Formats: sequence, C-alpha cells, structure tokens
Amino acid sequence: MIKGELVHLLRKAGERAKTTGALPDLDINDIPIECPSNPAYGDYASSLPLKLARAARLNPLSIAKILADHLPRAELVGKLEVAPPGFLNFTLSDAWLAKQVDVILEAGPDYGRIGLGRGAKIQIEFGSANPTGPLTAAFGRGGTLGDVLGNILTKAGYRVTREYYVNDAGSRMDAFNNSIYARYLQQLGQTAQMPTDGYYGHYMIDLAKEIVAEYGHSFQPLPPEQAAAELGKIAMTKILNSARSDLAALGINYDVWFSEQSLFERSLVDKTLEMLRERGYLEEREGAIWFASTAMGEDKDNVLVRSTGIPTYFATDIAYHYDKFVERGFEWVIDIWGADHQGHVPRMKAAIAALGIPEEKLRIIIHQMVTLRRGAEIVRMSKRSGDLITLGEVLDEVGADACRFFFLSRSADSQMDFDLDLAKTQSAENPVYYVQYAHARIASILRYAGERDLSDADLRLLRKEPELLLIKKMLLLPELVETIAQQLEPHLLPYYAQDLATVFHAFYKQCRVVSKDQALSKARLKLVRAAKIVLANTLNLMGIHAPDHM
Repeated sequence: MIKGELVHLLRKAGERAKTTGALPDLDINDIPIECPSNPAYGDYASSLPLKLARAARLNPLSIAKILADHLPRAELVGKLEVAPPGFLNFTLSDAWLAKQVDVILEAGPDYGRIGLGRGAKIQIEFGSANPTGPLTAAFGRGGTLGDVLGNILTKAGYRVTREYYVNDAGSRMDAFNNSIYARYLQQLGQTAQMPTDGYYGHYMIDLAKEIVAEYGHSFQPLPPEQAAAELGKIAMTKILNSARSDLAALGINYDVWFSEQSLFERSLVDKTLEMLRERGYLEEREGAIWFASTAMGEDKDNVLVRSTGIPTYFATDIAYHYDKFVERGFEWVIDIWGADHQGHVPRMKAAIAALGIPEEKLRIIIHQMVTLRRGAEIVRMSKRSGDLITLGEVLDEVGADACRFFFLSRSADSQMDFDLDLAKTQSAENPVYYVQYAHARIASILRYAGERDLSDADLRLLRKEPELLLIKKMLLLPELVETIAQQLEPHLLPYYAQDLATVFHAFYKQCRVVSKDQALSKARLKLVRAAKIVLANTLNLMGIHAPDHM
C-alpha cells in the first residue's frame, strides 16, 4: 500500500539523518501520512517534521528539509516538496502509476486483499432480533452493517464468524407464547384474553391462522401452559424461517444461529455467575442478586437474578460473551446493536472486565434509527397489514442492492432517512444506480472493443490527467480496506464507490478508449479492464451486484 511505502521511506530517511548527525537520536514512530484535500499539496503529505520538532529541538521546516535530503530514491515518488510550516508533500510518479494497472489486473478478484488480520479469529454478532415477530425494515441497517464489516474484515485477513443470537428464553418468550395461544384459541372461535404485555401485531393473527390450518384443534385439549409452550415453539420456528428467507433475499448468511436457551442447557449462566461471585462482583440484597457495577466505575449496580430467581437479560448476555471469548476463543468480538441498547454498553464492558477479559477485545457499534420516506412523506404504516413495515416489504419494493447501499450510506451513529422512491429511480440521482451504471458502462466498452490481445500494451502512454486520476483512485482500495477494518466504519465504502464511479465517468467523457490510435487504445483498454476489477471488488465488498447490462 502507498501509505505503508511512504512510511517506510520516511523511517529510512530518519535513520539516515540520525546516522549522519543531521538529526539527534530520537524515536521516529507512528509516522502520519494523509491524502490532502487540495491536489496542489500533492497526492500524499506528512506532518512528521511538526511532530518531531519539540524532541529534536529544531525548526519543523528544517527537519522537513533534512528528511527530504535523506529520503531514499523510490520509483513511486515523482516529486517531493517541502512546505511551510513543516510538511512533506509527495506526488506520485506518472510512470509508476501506469505500471499499477498491471498490478491490479494480475491481482484480479484479490485486489484489495491485505494481511492486516493475520488469520486472527473474530466474531461479529449482529441482527439478533427477538424471534417474536418478522424482521422490520430497521433491521436491515444493522444486518447490512454487520455483513459488510464481515466482508471487509475477511478481505483484511481475519477469520470471521457471523452470528445471530436468538433470544429464545426469558419473559419475552413467555409473553410471545401466551399471545400465540390466545390468538390460536380465537381462531377456533373461543374467547381468549390477550396478555397485557403480549404481541398485538397483525402477524400474530396470520401465524395463528397458519397453525390452525396445519394442526387444527390439536392443542385445544392440552393444559394451557403446555399448549402455549408448544404453540410458541411452532410460531417461533415459522418466524425464524421467515427471517432466514428475508436475510437470504438481502444477501446475508450467518455462520451460526446461537440459541440463548442453550446457555441454560449448558449451565453457562450459573457458571458465569459463580465466577463473578468468586471475584467479589456479586451482592445479594432485596432478595435479588446484583452485579456490583459501581466497583467497575459504573454509576449504579445492575440486577442479574430477580427476586423470583429468574435471570435477567444482562445475566444471559454476560454468559453469552463468556462463551464467545473463553469457550470458543474469539480474539476479538464485535457487537452491533440498535440505539435502544445504548445504555447496555458500559455495563457490558464492565462485566467483561470483571471476568478478566481485556475490555478492548469487545467492540460495540450502536446504529441509530431508520426513517422510511417517499420523497418528503414519512412512511409509518405497512400497506399489507396496517402496522409495522417489514424488511420483506422493503426488499420487494426496492430490491436488495438498493437496500444494502442505502442502509450502508450513513455512519452508524447518524440517523438515516431511506427514500424508497429515490432507491427505485434509474438515474444518476440514485447512488446505487450511478455506481452500477459505471460498471455496466465498462462492460459495454469491453464488449465493443471485442477480444483483443493487450499483452503488448504500452502503459507509459497513460499520461493524461483523467487517466492518472482514475489509477490513483483505484489504488486507494487496499488502504480503504485497512481503514475500515481498523475503524469499523463501513459507510466509507459507498462513499468510495461513488467517488470511483465519478472519476471513471469523467475519464470516459474526456478520453476516447477505442480510437484509430491502436497503441493508445490498447493502453486505455487495459486501464478500463483494471477499473472494472476495482469497481466489481468494491461492489462485492458491499454485497451488491456488479451488472454488465443495465
């Protein structure tokens, strides 16, 4: 990667300068490299001289000149400028840039792959909605974030496990079971009262109708508690099957569907509670068992086992994370939760630390809510059922590619508006259409050119600014993979995709690819082939199709 190469060169320059006595003996680590927003300042810039000034007791501009004088010769550096108050501005060599077209073509689908992770085993848990109803449209945001992060981290060299946590235990499942039992009896013509804490969505009536059609009166003679439990299992299975179908339509496939109930079956909840007790983090008062969160810096303690003897969601979540880190040995865990879980973050971090697990091994991403719109109008109700809008409905209306692109297009901590009308528009105003059209345009160019032997193409002919700008933009993909893997910000990917499409469209308008100049045509066709690879790889990382026709 270019940044890595420049870091290496500057470190070498610093060592040479220290050897000659031009710089004092000081540590030269964490070398900053940036891409200036103003191209007048070069392609890359470093503020290292400013960083070293105090320790070196020298003027930053003097340090910049010293480093420039001691910088090893490198093919990728076309020009190096020293700029006040102490910057080093690098401009990439045109000849070196042209050669990178072959590098991209040789890498093909692997272009953008880096070795950052070195095979480390990590888990991403995302989605994880209670199996008490269909997936809502809002689920698509967390689902897409998690899936694309999985793609990026895999590209960055990690071994990734995608996991869905099925909350199939606890009080909410009891409420679900009692709700489906009441709806079942109602479908059989009996009077049955819905629980006050039950699930009143129209989908529960639909589920009850399906069960009656399949099983008839089979559960009517059973004791209510047994009937509710058995009906709940059937209804939950149907909901999970529906979720799997919607997820497959969105392009998401989990490696593991983890049952909360299994934590009790394997006694992991009791085991984890006992570990916390032995470490002095449990207290018993008011008939309940509390996690002494205040001992870990929290504002208040948290109940783990209610006075009824029933563990809280927090208790099972601690056991679940013990399973992740200790039982299954993940080196790094990423949880992606909705905004309603914001308050759960600090106490979860405290619990992890109480178990002796380094807190930094758990990364939690909170994503904000999604507002569905049709232009200026907010969409609140489902056309089909009159209540919640399901993920399936949105997928049916706009398709998986638009869903994924739009859900990914804002940082997780930002509220987002999803304009359903815009997502269906086939014009440059629709960002996913704009990016996919760039790929289709490339495919069209290559079809028009036909099969040509480009092995003797002279890439040195790629000297015009639109050509070089396109190469520079393509070379950013590996660095982007590294940045997203480190910062966990997958929204940077659609930004890059749009920038790359814009640069390609500009190149297409300014540089005729197939012309009477056979030599130049061959060089540009090679460039176009490389652009197709980079654009396709970018779309693939987002889980979006790269179409050859539109």
